[in-house]
Amino acid sequence: MKLSRTVAYAIQAALLLADAPAGEPVPCSYLASHGKMPQRFLLQILRDLVTHGILQSTRGVEGGYKLGRPAGEITLLEMIEAVDGPISARLTTFNQLSDHALSRLQKAMDSLTTSTRRELESVTLADLLTNHRA
Repeated sequence: MKLSRTVAYAIQAALLLADAPAGEPVPCSYLASHGKMPQRFLLQILRDLVTHGILQSTRGVEGGYKLGRPAGEITLLEMIEAVDGPISARLTTFNQLSDHALSRLQKAMDSLTTSTRRELESVTLADLLTNHRA
């Protein structure tokens, strides 16, 4: 499994927000410059995170973004699925495989998806933040 650049930027921005003073919105320009991320691309990512309730946004001169919940309640799974969509291991078309082989292979892929989702759900933004600060 490979995490996309979009996910990496989402996590990086969320870590910056978790480090920000509580309750104060942080402008996208600050997140982009301190995280060395392209601002226009980051804006799209932040909107996805707001849509999924991970972040809150405030408009206006004093506006910006802040975490929608405590960092310990935001899972890595949520972050990934907010920007990249649901995690699932899918099969492509295998014309030469028997129905039995396809069924067994799909069962293994389903097990992989379940395991991956469980593992990603066990890691919170706070867990990453602790390591980030260390």
